[in-house]
Amino acid sequence: MLRKPQYKLSRRLGEKLFPKTQTQKYALRAGRKVTTGKRKFTQKTEYGQQFLDKQKVRYSYGVLEKQFVKYVDNARKHSRTNPAQGLYTQLESRLDNVVYRIGLTISRAAARQMVSHGHIRVNGVKISIPSHQIKPGDEITIRDASKTKTLFRDLELKLKNYKAPEWLVVDNVKCTGKVGMSPINMKNDSNLNFNSVIELYSRA
Repeated sequence: MLRKPQYKLSRRLGEKLFPKTQTQKYALRAGRKVTTGKRKFTQKTEYGQQFLDKQKVRYSYGVLEKQFVKYVDNARKHSRTNPAQGLYTQLESRLDNVVYRIGLTISRAAARQMVSHGHIRVNGVKISIPSHQIKPGDEITIRDASKTKTLFRDLELKLKNYKAPEWLVVDNVKCTGKVGMSPINMKNDSNLNFNSVIELYSRA
């Protein structure tokens, strides 16, 4: 779990990575920083930009550096024709991300907590590991005993007009989701540069 201050982190990376930084309050605070700040910005080097792109991806998915490196290494080893796609697929296939993509909560951080607290089942089995890799055919449901909790109040109403990514089949009435295929469309996260991340780790 990452515990960096979300306002400061989003300003540093230049992206609204978290729900609380996608508000008018954040926009006003960021605007004041630009107006009153005396900090001088220099042009980024290629390495500097790649490092920034890596941080954006890592913090977006809430992954620690050690685990992130494992994802990159695995992508380079098993997806040699398109390692960027391999990295994207692994990150999108994390259980906490799938819970978020289904629409059960508004952020990956909240989804991670939801999984850790045992509210989620995969194919009827409780899984409390946020990094658990989901595969095509897996069904994600809410534990029966958890459905009455405040956390899931009015969820059916919230999901009514929600549109999930094309690789997920969501039942907006039952509040469940099924993985129809592996996530392959990186355009869903157009603000994240997965190719740049692979290039960064290919420097060694």
